[in-house]
Amino acid sequence: MMSDDAKDRAAHSLKKRGSMSSLSSHEYRLRELDGRTKVSLNAMAHPDEAKQHGHASRLTDQTGNTYQLGPTKHFPVAAVNHILKDVLTNYLQEEKYEPEFCRQMTKTISEVVKARVKDLMIPRYKLLVVVHIGQRNGQSIDIGSRCLWDPKTDSFSSYVFRNASLFALANVYAVYFE
Repeated sequence: MMSDDAKDRAAHSLKKRGSMSSLSSHEYRLRELDGRTKVSLNAMAHPDEAKQHGHASRLTDQTGNTYQLGPTKHFPVAAVNHILKDVLTNYLQEEKYEPEFCRQMTKTISEVVKARVKDLMIPRYKLLVVVHIGQRNGQSIDIGSRCLWDPKTDSFSSYVFRNASLFALANVYAVYFE
């Protein structure tokens, strides 16, 4: 095995020669072969660095500018409302409130809703699913949430389910990712 001092010297040598501009843009490996240190450099170099090293012909710019100011397809609130209604009704229609069961059911319902909304293939949206389940016992409850978002691109969907024993509130927040 190679000692830490040998690794540090090899890294310092690479930096000193200018072969490695930063650790974030290059990956290097130090190996010890037959008592000798071998430094291999795996570079994801910038085009001007490639010209300096003589392999400009091997590197091509395969990515283009993908920055968009707005979504090409907006979040379908009506379709997501239908998904929420379907999932909550199917999972909770005949259930009675039990704290442990409801704790597990919030996780399950959240995952199912998230998977079904992802199946809609809405590009460039980050999804957040929050489910609350509580007991109906003649009391009231206020549930609030705050988000920092752009009202032109970001959206949400919400559905409330009730039966004789429990209530459930499910929210899906869709935040556009530029």
